[in-house]
Amino acid sequence: MWVGRMVAGFLVLLCCQFLGELIVYGLDIPVPGAVVGMVLLLIGLMFRGEVAGGLRTSAEGLLSILPMMLVPAGVGLMVHFELIAAGWVAILAALVVSTFVTLLIVTLLLKWTHSSADKSEAQEGLEK
Repeated sequence: MWVGRMVAGFLVLLCCQFLGELIVYGLDIPVPGAVVGMVLLLIGLMFRGEVAGGLRTSAEGLLSILPMMLVPAGVGLMVHFELIAAGWVAILAALVVSTFVTLLIVTLLLKWTHSSADKSEAQEGLEK
């Protein structure tokens, strides 16, 4: 019986990806369809409030083989090694700059959310 639930879980994942691809194709937006599908899945899970057993089993199965799914990307890096070697300075600069920009944005968001939480707690304390 668990096989049927697992197949149903894979079907949910594939339907979300398919709907994401349809949305991207129909609206001609520059976002991968799989990303839009993940957002649709997230919205569905938020409305449902829980993850179905079959979906959980399917997702855990995919996560267990995730490193193997990254092999094609590594092969692509090796195939285009000359191109990467020619532009390594620009690639390294982009990585360093984007890492620091990300850290800065996350730090600012964390400070903002903590200050908002502190203000909310202070407001609740005044109301009591």
